[in-house]
Amino acid sequence: MSSVDRVTVESNVRPEYDTEIQKIADYVLDYSIDKDSENSEDAWNTARYCLMDTLGCGLLALRFPECTKHLGPTCADQITLNGARVPGTSYRLDPIKAAFDIGAMVRWLDYNDTWLAAEWGHPSDNLGGILAVADYISQQNISQGYAPLIMKDVLEAMIMAHEIQGVIALENSFNRVGLDHVFLVKLASTAVVAKLYDLPRERIMAAISQAIVDGQALRTYRHAPNAGSRKSWAAGDATSRAVRLVDITRRGEMGIPGALTAPQWGFYDVLFSHTNADLATKPENERQFTFQREFGSYVMENILFKLSFPAEFHAQTACEAAVILHPRIEDNIDNIEKIVINTHESAIRIISKEGTLDNPADRDHCLQYMVAVPLLTGDLMAENYEDDYHAQHHIFIDGLRRKMVVEEDPHYSKDYHDPDKRSIANAIQIFFKDGTSTDKVAVEYPIGHKRRRAEGIPVLEAKFQASLATRFISSRCDEIVALCNDQDQLEQTPVNEFMALFVTN
Repeated sequence: MSSVDRVTVESNVRPEYDTEIQKIADYVLDYSIDKDSENSEDAWNTARYCLMDTLGCGLLALRFPECTKHLGPTCADQITLNGARVPGTSYRLDPIKAAFDIGAMVRWLDYNDTWLAAEWGHPSDNLGGILAVADYISQQNISQGYAPLIMKDVLEAMIMAHEIQGVIALENSFNRVGLDHVFLVKLASTAVVAKLYDLPRERIMAAISQAIVDGQALRTYRHAPNAGSRKSWAAGDATSRAVRLVDITRRGEMGIPGALTAPQWGFYDVLFSHTNADLATKPENERQFTFQREFGSYVMENILFKLSFPAEFHAQTACEAAVILHPRIEDNIDNIEKIVINTHESAIRIISKEGTLDNPADRDHCLQYMVAVPLLTGDLMAENYEDDYHAQHHIFIDGLRRKMVVEEDPHYSKDYHDPDKRSIANAIQIFFKDGTSTDKVAVEYPIGHKRRRAEGIPVLEAKFQASLATRFISSRCDEIVALCNDQDQLEQTPVNEFMALFVTN
């Protein structure tokens, strides 16, 4: 270490908070999502649909014991005064555990919204912390004679959490250094939960700094040969951890101003510079987050919904193409010689895999599996990943998987990163032993893409209604749907009253 480096590292002059930390804090405190502007109106409306879709995904997950075993109080007899409600259950929990439970439910089936860029993720994962804290604060306020938060506060927090997670993800790849995208969930949830608690600027920055130095999850549990069920609750853990860190900060815990930039000990030097190919050629002082755009409401306006299939998003258009091809091969399976899947580079890196698939989490992150099932059946459902289904049908599914050839289409990869397109294209063509073939079926934009909003919203609404029907009687379903379809009424509804609609006995 040079003498200059030694002075820099060992200097005990406490720095100002890193610029990036200040940028996030100033956004949540000062940015106004102006409903009078065309784009912002779109953001508010989309946030309402996102709320519906996210809650619906959580309710669907309650059908799966592997999910529900994680839910409920840490101690069986624990009673939490004014505890936050967990939708679709009778649980009233402290906001930290409630955030975990809601977050785990939302993510369990890999069916909630998606954002694709240099980093991938699911910004609605943040709803775990947002709803839990908003419900808890509202009940606490009422018990002390103050007004509760309203659902407009929840929607605003969702828009801002989406923006923080999504804008940072645009040009900063955490997966390339082996880190999981749930770091951004923890970061975004921390910022907006601190705002819900009405913390001042310095306390918000302190909380954000705690999230940065907290230690970040590895992507190990998402990839072969270690893919497993942790990926289904990792986001719940992240948003729950954010609530805990905000609570610590509310109690007066000091912040770490140089959490990102501290030489040798900061996030950039420790976790963001060693193996990232995009950063390797940059000087050390430039190995830091880059921002393509300022924080606003862009991410919510352009968010991707999973509407047709509970499947990793890079495979959504491949599943659509497979459904189209199903009638063509339904009676001709044995004559298939080869199945060619043209896709984009990110899909190959994340979800293309060969060999044995040992558990549901492994299967719902396998491109070939997610194509094989709809080719065989004409649909893809969460049940198709379960062990019992796999045990009955793996011979046929694996038979098709062995015939698949996955190839990158450079144009698909280019359009994937194009900010004016952000396509998620896949194409499938099937070749038969007699020398014939199907047409090449290409789908560039999935039904949940902004370019297909008019087509997608009715599907989203139907998905939400079907999700409600798995937990509630028809009159309660109708009440919830009517409220969620009225933007103004929903926004003015107290959070505690909204959450009460989702309680079961």
